[in-house]
Amino acid sequence: MSTSQSEIEGKNVMETRRKVEVVPYSSTWLPAFQKEETTLRTIFGEELLEVHHIGSTSVVGMSAKPVIDLLLVVRSISRIDEWNDSMCGIGYEAKGENGIEGRRYFQKGGNARSHHVHVFEEGSPAIARHLVFRDFLRVHPARAMEYGALKTRLATQYPYDIEKYIDGKSDIIRRIECDALLWSRKR
Repeated sequence: MSTSQSEIEGKNVMETRRKVEVVPYSSTWLPAFQKEETTLRTIFGEELLEVHHIGSTSVVGMSAKPVIDLLLVVRSISRIDEWNDSMCGIGYEAKGENGIEGRRYFQKGGNARSHHVHVFEEGSPAIARHLVFRDFLRVHPARAMEYGALKTRLATQYPYDIEKYIDGKSDIIRRIECDALLWSRKR
């Protein structure tokens, strides 16, 4: 049986696209965050005020894409582009705002992504939004498991379609964000 040219081309396209992979929680994620935090503190120096582990890898027990998300709080977002070359030197690609005004975004690892760095200026409402979402999931493990299970199903259903994977999560993210906001106001 021979393989057609279109089958070969289709297979090659699939191999070059980033695979959506969701895995069970790993105890290696916190040390990976801590190591990267140390490196980023060295790079950004006095400009850097806070570093937070965010995203699904920051919630113990939750399934996630094995990508460490870091949220950096800085004095002035307008200065962050000055460090693009330094970030490139440790394997990051600078993506500018990447669709979110007031943010600078860096990704590491190409199609085998390992880290995302989200940089916001102190006082940005995005900081609290990310931290409240994370903290809510940390203290509501049933909701974290529900979210993790959905991500696992979507990754299986759309292994090479990151857009459909992201779209499939949008409703639950909105519900969790609303619940997290109400929860944070009651604290």
